[in-house]
Amino acid sequence: MGVQIRDAVSADFARFGPFFRAIVADGESYNYPENLSDAEIEALWLLPAPWRTVVAVDDDGALLGVAKFGPNHPNRGAHIANASFMVNPAAQGRGIGRLLGEDVLRLARESGYRGMQFNAVVETNVAAVKLWQSLGFEIMTTIPGSFQSQRHGYVGLHIMFQSFD
Repeated sequence: MGVQIRDAVSADFARFGPFFRAIVADGESYNYPENLSDAEIEALWLLPAPWRTVVAVDDDGALLGVAKFGPNHPNRGAHIANASFMVNPAAQGRGIGRLLGEDVLRLARESGYRGMQFNAVVETNVAAVKLWQSLGFEIMTTIPGSFQSQRHGYVGLHIMFQSFD
């Protein structure tokens, strides 16, 4: 089955809501509040320019994943991108995160960013850490005990970076 990555539209967020809430409730990768409405999730993920949000969908239109990227900081920090990714738990293990990651990195380069920084990759999220390292990110530092994992207690958050220079 094929996968298409395209720009997100408002209608995608009713389908994103259920798996967003499942990932947040799992308590292992994101610190968003639980039980957000679809409209609140859309407000967090479908941001105005210069931010851009893309979705991965299969041939049947099923929503497989969502990614957003934009400036890590305003003004003098706007040349470094930041991004967030969520893959539908039903689609995990199919390479969707890698496809989204590769596409977002390409789009960020084409948009003129000089690098990408992740401010908070949970150290016990081994699959994500391994994926980002395989795509060229380095762990710059780890802030110990700064994320409260549902299964592991207090764990560190990695700050990861990739230069585009």
